[in-house]
Amino acid sequence: MADKSILERLEGIENRFDEVSTLITDPSVIADMQRYVRLTKEYKELERLTGTTRKYKQMLNDAEEAKLVLSSEHDAEMREMAKMQLDEAEAAIPALEEEIKLLLVPADPEDDKNAILEIRGGTGGDEAAIFAGDLCKMYIRYCESKGWQVNITSFSEGAAGGFKEVVLSVSGEGVYGILKYESGVHRVQRVPATETQGRVHTSAATVAVLPEAEAFEVEINEGEIKWDTFRSGGAGGQNVNKVESGVRLRYMWKNPNTGVTEEILIECTETRDQPKNKERALSRLRTFIYDREHQKYVDDIASRRKTMVSTGDRSAKIRTYNYPQGRITDHRINYTVYNLQSFMDGDIQDVIDHLIVAENAEKLKAAEL
Repeated sequence: MADKSILERLEGIENRFDEVSTLITDPSVIADMQRYVRLTKEYKELERLTGTTRKYKQMLNDAEEAKLVLSSEHDAEMREMAKMQLDEAEAAIPALEEEIKLLLVPADPEDDKNAILEIRGGTGGDEAAIFAGDLCKMYIRYCESKGWQVNITSFSEGAAGGFKEVVLSVSGEGVYGILKYESGVHRVQRVPATETQGRVHTSAATVAVLPEAEAFEVEINEGEIKWDTFRSGGAGGQNVNKVESGVRLRYMWKNPNTGVTEEILIECTETRDQPKNKERALSRLRTFIYDREHQKYVDDIASRRKTMVSTGDRSAKIRTYNYPQGRITDHRINYTVYNLQSFMDGDIQDVIDHLIVAENAEKLKAAEL
């Protein structure tokens, strides 16, 4: 009954878990932040795998014990109890084997990170900016339903409402591993508020989800950063146009993959506290550089995995929002539902769950090959 290939791969897992458990309490390891963070992530991965492994082995033992009782025991009550134990174990074992196979597939090291979510109006003029604003509200509501912290770090408003561009920072447990499925082109089909003939227009907005870089993952010469301050714009607030709380940084960076030097320009008006805005602008700078430096790695992973679910290709059309029909269609997995209003209110977990299942199936298939 036991899958020997699984048992062979599980050899040494529990020993490694015990070893890592000891290492993360070692003061010398805690002092080395980069090593400590790496080992803490490994501990979390091994903890789930070890727990599932122990449950799997327990079910195998229960099945063997039950078979032994059934082959040697004549008491009707004992045989009935053994039969129930065997049925329970045989029902649980296949599901545990599938879970273990999936846990044994190397996880994306970025999945546990916080995320930077960028939304930009695409084709469609004013209507595209309005749609970008609708997507922004949708993601904020979804993040709040997950208990994540979400902040708008910068934005450029559209002439008729919405945003030409808006950047959100999202922090919480496993944020990037969930939101990464949203990267791509989102298309909307509806009658714009500015349309006098009642015709349906097609517009688009692009969404980019980037893993937020830790301070030690990117080297930045802070002495070469040029800072400017400016008065925050926008509606309301006593300090608007009175206090220079907004910050703008300029940084010359050489891309190691191309050898090209480019100027990075980042603005942050998220808070009324200039030092906090500087800190958050630095965080976005680290994330920008991390994303560019690791693009070669990301491309390599994507080409080897060949998954259509979360390639990170920001030019791929991934979803259509059809208002006349009240329909949402995710083109990557042929997923269609007719609950557009609740979807736009942040109820997007079901499609993300379907995307995760589809990608996990591809990962398992690739691992078997």
